[in-house]
Amino acid sequence: MEGYLLDWANLLLRCLHLVTVIAWIGASFYFVWLDNHLLKPTRPDLLARGVDGELWAVHGGGFYNPQKYMVAPPDLPQHLHWFYWESYWTWMSGFALFVVLYLFNASSFLIDPRVHAWSVPAAVATALGFLAAGWLVYDQICRRFGHERDGQIGNDGLVLGLVAVFVALATWAACQLFAGRAAFIIIGAMMATMMSANVLFWIIPGQKQVIADIRAGRQVNPIYGQRGKQRSVHNTYFGLPVLAAMLSNHYGMLYSAAWNWAVLITLMAIGVLVRMYFVKRHKGVNAWGLIVAALGLLVALVIALAPSPQMKTEASAATAPPTQAQVQAVLSERCVMCHNAQIAQKGIRLDTPEAVLQNAQALHQQAVVLKLMPLNNATQITADERDLLGRWFTSLPH
Repeated sequence: MEGYLLDWANLLLRCLHLVTVIAWIGASFYFVWLDNHLLKPTRPDLLARGVDGELWAVHGGGFYNPQKYMVAPPDLPQHLHWFYWESYWTWMSGFALFVVLYLFNASSFLIDPRVHAWSVPAAVATALGFLAAGWLVYDQICRRFGHERDGQIGNDGLVLGLVAVFVALATWAACQLFAGRAAFIIIGAMMATMMSANVLFWIIPGQKQVIADIRAGRQVNPIYGQRGKQRSVHNTYFGLPVLAAMLSNHYGMLYSAAWNWAVLITLMAIGVLVRMYFVKRHKGVNAWGLIVAALGLLVALVIALAPSPQMKTEASAATAPPTQAQVQAVLSERCVMCHNAQIAQKGIRLDTPEAVLQNAQALHQQAVVLKLMPLNNATQITADERDLLGRWFTSLPH
């Protein structure tokens, strides 16, 4: 019953997380696009009101005319729509999902003794430490190198370069401490925490201070808008790397690679290049070189992870397909302890020939194609045994 309820918690939290991610990343991408497509107004009335840029768009059967004021409109309306709950709910639902899936099952999901053998409390504390340390280090980089003494924005290229180095080092460290799948998730969660913390500690407080100054009749300091914009731009570059880290953990060929840290860094770099291309494209800049670079990294990654071709001898080629008994022997040693009549993880049983045939598709997908199971290869299934299961599945009538 506990496993059944955890599955429901997993499903519901994952749905909530996906919906809020779509809302947050979609809004982030939209406003970056909007900023890069605003046109300087020419109408005297708009210029008199302080409109810095405007855009006409058509969507859903209607026309829209968004206008941007720098620093604020002369008459601030009472009703303002705030874009922050998308960010907060994305982080809260993601963290809850992380707790349910990884922290409650730390011995299975966080710890891989082949990578680093340590206690559950130490693994959990360190995983949480990555999330907190990620924000603290990133924020200090921004404060020390991104804020000039006169209150203006500093060298943002240097800031992003230092952040990239830090994330790369954190990725390497996580892959030396945690199971590969957990390491990918932890780095994604660390960067997502940086993004949400930007909204919580910089973007929204800055906007509230601007509004408070306007309503009180005080002069508005433009640094609040500049720093909010700085952190917002950072978030748009973090978005695709976070998605790359979160999605890649579903593919064993990625996180189980010998140099899995380099794999994740490469995937995140591809995400950054793709996002940079679209940002520059929105500004009217020809940036196809970025796409070429991203494709080059992707091709290199595909080649590096490609399985080595197996030389088949005449004897092995003539070998008959594995028997059900041979398959059952492998499953009994590697899989049945979690997939039997009493436990049946994910509703899958592999303790009888009938159950094996019924779940053959899932078995082949999880253990042979994706190599996700056994989780963290806790039962030490070998490559030859996976090959045996694959040859048996191929021999079945389809």
